Amino acid sequence: MSLLKLVGVLLDYPQDALWQHGEELLEAANDPGLPLPRRQALVQLVRELLDTDALDAQERWLMLFDRGRSMSLLLFEHIHGESRDRGQAMVDLVEAYRKNGFELSAKELPDYLPLLLEYLSQRPQAEARDWLRHVSHIIGLLAARAGERSSPYAVLLELLVEYAEGRLELDALRKRASEEPRDDTPEAMDRLWEEEAVRFGAEAPGEDCTPPTRMPARTSTPPAAARQVQP
Repeated sequence: MSLLKLVGVLLDYPQDALWQHGEELLEAANDPGLPLPRRQALVQLVRELLDTDALDAQERWLMLFDRGRSMSLLLFEHIHGESRDRGQAMVDLVEAYRKNGFELSAKELPDYLPLLLEYLSQRPQAEARDWLRHVSHIIGLLAARAGERSSPYAVLLELLVEYAEGRLELDALRKRASEEPRDDTPEAMDRLWEEEAVRFGAEAPGEDCTPPTRMPARTSTPPAAARQVQP
């Protein structure tokens, strides 16, 4: 299993496939090609996830990646926000996927980072690095914010920056992250819901009040984790 494939699985919303393929994930994390400190941190993260109850792991994921916009794994949210340019960017990204035989289900958002990593894990390494280099400033800021929140997920984002740039220089981003107001507090979330009280179309909440598509729904196809781990 490639590094991009592994990181994509671990960054995705934790589902049953994660625990079902735990040994395979541990083997991939213990990659001798990685520097020893990185390998140890990656193995520790996988072991911690596997030792965590699924509901607790899912709650921790939601608390980090689904509260506020600053830690969203939807890349275009950081580039385009809610502007109309985001829609065209998604269309262009889907078309790029399709040109290389990578099809999405109707409910998958193409700019979801674990999904992008699934695609890039199937592409030549030079091409994958080039793609990630174009968004490494976003991933680096996510890494800095995750580190500021003492999240074990920070190592995954740092690995992606290293993969793209060949080095990790997050000092300026960490300083920025430390000075940012948090957008995942109850007060910030209340303000966000007031701003987004009326939403229609694909971004609207479902009838069961599940979150909008910040966490891509994958009911009609196997979850990304299952697709990635299975041979």
